[in-house]
Amino acid sequence: MEIVKASLEYLDQLVSLFDAYRVWYRMDSDKETAHSFLKNRIKNGESEVFLAMTENGEAVGFTQLYPLFSSTRMKRMWLLNDLYVAPDYRGKGISKQLIDRAKDLARSTNAAGVALETEKNNDIGNQLYPRTGFELDDHNFYFWTNEG
Repeated sequence: MEIVKASLEYLDQLVSLFDAYRVWYRMDSDKETAHSFLKNRIKNGESEVFLAMTENGEAVGFTQLYPLFSSTRMKRMWLLNDLYVAPDYRGKGISKQLIDRAKDLARSTNAAGVALETEKNNDIGNQLYPRTGFELDDHNFYFWTNEG
């Protein structure tokens, strides 16, 4: 498995994975909007996306990170916002490889670290993240939505 930085040449494969990821999070499938969303993130350098590629060039997983800044640390941070591996490829260490690539990004950009969140009922993620060095913190996480 090779982890590569996504570019527009991989967009169609990324869209399929991204759409499946969103559906897993109970969102409606919308490949057209996903295509536009991802194209803009990549084209404008607004996120870093890494793909897990098989030897035959098939994208089977991805992670997407967004830049943040920490005022208290006075440094960049990365938000690991998305992590997904196609069902047929789970349990093969691909998520760990994608997380390792995210950590490499943090190191290469001299970032303070990588933050992530997941649902409390995401049993796989809640087992994976501590095994890859992430610590559950004691901060409260609040969210205000501008919908409806």
